Amino acid sequence: MVKLFAYTDGACSGNPGPGGWGVLMRASKDGEILKERELNGGEPETTNNRMELLAAISALEALERPSIITVVTDSSYVKDGVTKWIHGWKKNGWKTAAKKPVKNAELWQQLDTAQARHSVTWEWVKGHAGHPENERADELARAGMEPFKPQKAAK
Repeated sequence: MVKLFAYTDGACSGNPGPGGWGVLMRASKDGEILKERELNGGEPETTNNRMELLAAISALEALERPSIITVVTDSSYVKDGVTKWIHGWKKNGWKTAAKKPVKNAELWQQLDTAQARHSVTWEWVKGHAGHPENERADELARAGMEPFKPQKAAK
């Protein structure tokens, strides 16, 4: 059986500041990589959490048909948000247990819609710990941020 994975990451230079997101999509069978696709993007003024969310959203929205996929993230904010907290937020009208508006609610709603088409397993990995696919997603996120970083003046 072909297995689909999306390795996602977000990056920010300053928080808030210029940010980027990256995704390494991979299809494999019996441990052999069949196909890879890389995605990335960024924004001029954002937060790391927003970039982590946009990476996961972009991965799921890139799938052309309903799929069984494992999304691997180094963001416990994304993993816990989508697997634990989102159910209560939806019941509470996108308010936290403290009755405050959920931060990044529009992105959580977009992620909820994006994952509804698929059968998604969420996995967390420690970031910057030598996990090759997570490191590649980080490189893609930093590349996505690059056009939005202030250019250093030449000496």
